[in-house]
Amino acid sequence: MAQFGFIGMGNMGYAMLNGVLGEFAPGQIIFTTPHKEKCEKISAQTGVKYAESNAECANNAKYIILAVKPQMYDAVLKNIENVITSEKVIISIAPGITIDSIKGKLGGSVRVVRAMPNTPALVGEGMTGISYNKEEFTIEERDTIEQFFQSFGEVVTVPEHLMSAVVCASGSSPAYAYMFIEALADSVVKYGIPRQDAYKLAAQTLLGSAKMVLQTGEHPGKLKDNVCSPAGTTIQGVAALEEYGFRNAVIKATDKCYEACTKIK
Repeated sequence: MAQFGFIGMGNMGYAMLNGVLGEFAPGQIIFTTPHKEKCEKISAQTGVKYAESNAECANNAKYIILAVKPQMYDAVLKNIENVITSEKVIISIAPGITIDSIKGKLGGSVRVVRAMPNTPALVGEGMTGISYNKEEFTIEERDTIEQFFQSFGEVVTVPEHLMSAVVCASGSSPAYAYMFIEALADSVVKYGIPRQDAYKLAAQTLLGSAKMVLQTGEHPGKLKDNVCSPAGTTIQGVAALEEYGFRNAVIKATDKCYEACTKIK
């Protein structure tokens, strides 16, 4: 029996699978996806075996990662309900779908970890928020859950009622970061910097700035102030961002994201 079984191989499932392979052997993993050609391609790339069905995948793994879209959950849970025992662990990554909802469909004895990873898991820099009832799990199982998510990045444990906020903070926000990189690159391509150089300048700056926040422990506002010399170039740019509603746009994006999360059933 495999340790981990992935049901679904979309962008997020594939990102996690590749991250997990940095920590666990291919023989400890199994996966399935509806498209046979995709199964064969991923298996050839990774050395991970695939299952012919959702039920086969779930039956042959202890930790079952549901890496499918929320609208597919009912069908997938129906597929696997007959092979789920109290020894198995369901890891759900769907926004808006609660632990109780999954328990209600698979039976109250099933153990569920609700998680929200993000696509930088593909390069080992994922950020995942998780929620689960630790009393339902052994110490060894808790360690395995932590190891699983840490294999492709960082992890924080939060109460379940905050999981929709985690979606806003890290699940959806890589898209905003890519938009910022693209926009910043466009802004300097306008002045003559070659596009690939512009992407590198913008992306590395974002990466370095993020590391400054994480490694120094300084408040982001203080780090921003450190770049802003009096009457200098940076404060002029910051003033323009404020004038055109940069912060407000981010907050409004979060509001829309949170609203969408809470509508999912």
